[in-house]
Amino acid sequence: MIRLDPATANSFATPAVPAWALAHARDASDADAAFRAGAALGTLDTLARAQPSWSGAWRQRLALNCAAASMRLAGRAEDAAALRDAWYLRPAGADPGPAGTVFGAWRQLAGQPPVATPDRLEKILDQLGLHWDVEALAALCEHIDDLARSGRPAPFAAAAIAAHVVAMRPDSELLAWWLADLVLAQSLRWPRPLPLLMAQAFGPAFRPDAGGKRIRPGENGFERAVCLALLRSATDACRLAAELSRRAERLMAVAPKLRAKGAGDVIQRLLDDDAVSGSLTTKSLSRFAARRLFDRLQQLDAVRELSGRPTFRLFGL
Repeated sequence: MIRLDPATANSFATPAVPAWALAHARDASDADAAFRAGAALGTLDTLARAQPSWSGAWRQRLALNCAAASMRLAGRAEDAAALRDAWYLRPAGADPGPAGTVFGAWRQLAGQPPVATPDRLEKILDQLGLHWDVEALAALCEHIDDLARSGRPAPFAAAAIAAHVVAMRPDSELLAWWLADLVLAQSLRWPRPLPLLMAQAFGPAFRPDAGGKRIRPGENGFERAVCLALLRSATDACRLAAELSRRAERLMAVAPKLRAKGAGDVIQRLLDDDAVSGSLTTKSLSRFAARRLFDRLQQLDAVRELSGRPTFRLFGL
């Protein structure tokens, strides 16, 4: 029988962005957009600090959403399903390919503290397919430190770093969005960043005229657009959290019924990540035993199969 840590088994009441903040948001003035973004971030702040048992899966699914949107910015065709396949179906330590490598940059953002150093950013640039010289990276890190000390409100700090990066290097918009979420987390003193803004970069917040030109970092109206994008992304993140919380509670409820050796490790992986391969092997779980375990979890409605395939399956909350 699996014994659950009481802290892990506890349910978590997920907050929701207030309805008034969402009402008629597209017509909001600059000041009103900032106020609404503040309300949304205040709601999201509870989740960002709480670290519920399923927070790893939540953060990595947000990372997947941003990575999928970044494919469009990079001129690639991969969607979320293709990115999952590239990452989770590769052999251990194998190269996930160009799209999977970009996904890895967003996964790293979600999994590490919001700290920018030249060494870290050099690796992120490599993952994003970009290159900056050492002096430019050092100057960028110094600018990020200046923003952190400035006390500028978080949405405007995020907008400022994105605009700064694109002004320095117009070809580095992917990095601009990645850093916007990092600086947002720095400003709010979150323990880990939440990948948020990239997923909204092609959304209505940055297209005030339906079907019109997209507002890019630094252009007129960009700060207001960032505020509206944060309102939408915080709402989506809270809704995702509520869904994952319910699914995690179901997983915890059926855990005592599982008899497979190594089932506890699988449950922890499901809570910590967006997806787990159906052919997972561990020290105590063979590939055949893993298949049986996932079939049992599906029968108990405790996991979802994410790929839609009969083979090479992926499972998650």
